Amino acid sequence: MKLLVTDELSKEGLDLLTKGTGLEVDVRPGVPQDELLKIIGDYEGIIIRSGTKVTKEVIEAGRRLRW
Repeated sequence: MKLLVTDELSKEGLDLLTKGTGLEVDVRPGVPQDELLKIIGDYEGIIIRSGTKVTKEVIEAGRRLRW
């Protein structure tokens, strides 16, 4: 499963996602909205905090998103 992290997470949080989980995690803090719309279709999940806005357009572009 491929996850996109678009906001800052602690090292400990990232370690929980990557160590021994079999997840492929791409960390792209601060990715601009227009670029997010272009790349989100490649991911099954997106992890955000308060910096990224998941709009209707992002959800529609995320054709593979599950969580």
